[in-house]
Amino acid sequence: MLRRIAALVVKELLAVLKDAKSRFVLIATPLIQLVIFGYAATFDLNRVPFAVYNEDPSAASRELVARFAGSPTFSEVASMHSDAEIAPLIDRRKVLMVLHIDRRFTRDLMRGSPGRVQFILDGRNSNTALIAMGYANTILSGYSDWWSARRGSKPARAVLAIRARFNENLDSQWFIVPGIVALLAEIITLLMTALSVAREREAGTFDQLLVTPMRPIEIIIGKSVPGLLVGVIEATAIVVAGVVWFHVPIRGGLFALYAGLLLFVLSVIGAGLMISSMAVTQQQALLGAFMFMAPSTILSGFATPIANMPPIIQYVTYLNPLRYVLIVARSVFLEGATAGSLIPQFWPMALIGIVTLAIAGAMFRRRLY
Repeated sequence: MLRRIAALVVKELLAVLKDAKSRFVLIATPLIQLVIFGYAATFDLNRVPFAVYNEDPSAASRELVARFAGSPTFSEVASMHSDAEIAPLIDRRKVLMVLHIDRRFTRDLMRGSPGRVQFILDGRNSNTALIAMGYANTILSGYSDWWSARRGSKPARAVLAIRARFNENLDSQWFIVPGIVALLAEIITLLMTALSVAREREAGTFDQLLVTPMRPIEIIIGKSVPGLLVGVIEATAIVVAGVVWFHVPIRGGLFALYAGLLLFVLSVIGAGLMISSMAVTQQQALLGAFMFMAPSTILSGFATPIANMPPIIQYVTYLNPLRYVLIVARSVFLEGATAGSLIPQFWPMALIGIVTLAIAGAMFRRRLY
C-alpha cells in the first residue's frame, strides 16, 4: 500500500515539476505576490499630498505649515487663495487633505484662545482619511506644545504617551507578512489539489488510474500528499523571506507555527479535493478554486477585522480555516505564542480538515463508481 501511494505521489510531483508553466506558478508566483503584498498592501501613509489655504500669512501660521511640509508623512503640492479652489483639487484626487488656517489664527493665539485650523479630507476612503487625520492631529498637538513653551504658558497637566505592544513601531508589514504566509499557502495548495484530478481527466489518464490495484483511499492519499508537501515548502519559503527580507521577527516557536500550517493545509486539501471531484475540466476546477478563495480571504480577517462584520457573517467565519491560521501565524510571529496557547485555533482546523477530507473521499468514491 505504501509503495503504491509513494508511486502516485512521485507521479503527481513529476507531473507538476516537469511542466514549465506549473513550475512558474509554484515558484515565481508566490514570490511576486509576496513582494506586491509586502510593499503595496500597507496601512501606513507616506508622502500624503495636501494643499494649504492660509488666510493668515504670519510667522506663526508659516511655522505650522512648515511642520506639515517637513513631515515625512505629508507632501505639500498646492497653495490656494480662495474657498472655490478646495473642491476641485479634492474631486480630482490631486490632494487628500487641505490645511485651512483661519485669518484670525495668530490673533487668537496671542490672546490665549485656540487658533482655528481646519482639516478638509477626502473621505471616499474612510480608513485612509482617518489615518491622515490622526497624523495631522499629532503634528498640530506638537505645534501647540511648542507655542505654549515659546509664550511661557502653563504646560498641560497631563501628557498622553502611547506605547504599542507586539508591534512597537506600528509597522503594517509586521501585520501583513505573517498573513501572507497562510494566504499564499492556501492559493498554491488549493490550485494544485483542485487541478490534480481534472488534469488527468483532460489528459485521458484518469481511466488508467482506475484500472490499477489502488483503492480509492490510496488514490486520495496519493493526491493529498503532494499538495501537503508543496504547501508547507511554499510557506517555509515565505517565512524565510519575511524574516530575512522584511525583518519581521518570529518570537514564538516554530513547532506551534508548523502545527498550525499543517492543520490548515490539510483542511485546504480537503476543500481542493472536493472541487477536484466535481470538476470535469481544469477550467471548471480553476473556477471552483477561485470561488472558494475569494470569500475565504474576505472572511478571514486578513484585511478587515472580523469584529467589524455583521454578527451573522461572524458566525460564517467559523467555517473558514484561514481565519484560524491567520491568528496562529500572527500570534507566533508577533506575540511569541506557544502551541499550548493556540489549541483553541488548532482543533477547529483539525475538525474542518477531517470533515472536508471525509466529504471529498465520499464524493470521490461516488465519481469512481
